[in-house]
Amino acid sequence: MGFKCGIVGLPNVGKSTLFNALTQTAAAQAANYPFCTIEPNVGEVAVPDPRLDDLVRIASSKEKIPTRLTFVDIAGLVRGASKGEGLGNQFLANIREVDAIAHVVRCFTDGDVTHVEGKVDPAADIETIETELMLADLDSLERRAVALEKKAKGADKEAKESLDLVNRALPLLREGKPARLVERKPDEEKLFQSLGLMTAKPVLYVCNVDESDADKGNAYSEAVFARAKAEGAIAVVVSAKIESEIAVMADADQAEFLDAVGLTEPGLNRVIRAGYDLLGLVTYFTVGPKEARAWTITKGTRAPGAAGVIHSDFEKGFIRAETIAFTDYTTLNGEAGARDAGKLRLEGKDYVVQDGDVLHFRFAN
Repeated sequence: MGFKCGIVGLPNVGKSTLFNALTQTAAAQAANYPFCTIEPNVGEVAVPDPRLDDLVRIASSKEKIPTRLTFVDIAGLVRGASKGEGLGNQFLANIREVDAIAHVVRCFTDGDVTHVEGKVDPAADIETIETELMLADLDSLERRAVALEKKAKGADKEAKESLDLVNRALPLLREGKPARLVERKPDEEKLFQSLGLMTAKPVLYVCNVDESDADKGNAYSEAVFARAKAEGAIAVVVSAKIESEIAVMADADQAEFLDAVGLTEPGLNRVIRAGYDLLGLVTYFTVGPKEARAWTITKGTRAPGAAGVIHSDFEKGFIRAETIAFTDYTTLNGEAGARDAGKLRLEGKDYVVQDGDVLHFRFAN
């Protein structure tokens, strides 16, 4: 099960530097000119989870396998992208394929790094990208509405339902508001997502700050956090330059460096976890002497679906899930202790897997 978070932003805001640090590779060229990232670069990163270390220690597992999240570094956008300016068409096509947007916002001043708009203004940068996405969505829906109206006049129930959603989204977009604000019922969500609206995707604002502001942020990032709060979005502060340095350090050197700059962990850990939360994901674990492994599912997934993440046969032949809550597993020193204390539960097909559950699936071949 793959989940993609697209890294977007204006040129020269630090997108590729951040991506390089995330993936600890030089796959994305970082340079001081627009469009240095022409093809989207894709990298998988481990999701930091200290719970895995506890499980490995208790079960004496030989291997630790974290769950992973995919980040896509997408070419920088400029004003007019919705009309094909710059690499607009390519940018829009790439962003439609991701599940969430990590919007890197320039929150630093540096005379040596050119700003495509000529000044550092995070609010204006956000508006530029949001406006281009809204214009592209508006154009897409206005064209789609014509076809849906024709189908809706017949007996096409899905077309009528889609048209209703389109007619709820269009007024918002025309007012300069993103499609994610469309009020909808849970049972309409799948159909709504099928519209492929970019402004319906959840957004994480990544405030790229100077090295000196990496621990607490600055006035620029505070403005972005205020906007995120008003939107119900998420924001984090990182210094892409610091993160790119940390990414190539040995673990021992990392700890010393982080302490020197006033950080308790790499800022990228916050970005990864925020992206994970943004996508509505949770983690469950399988544990044994061979390996302790984290698995990703969406919130609300029932036990058979969680089993299917491991193998489709597990879902098809699902019988039950032997379940131990993470806190019970760790405080009772593993499966045997949890079983003796009556904390190992047998859950059936209707059980909704909780974040941190330690599971063992029983299934029929």
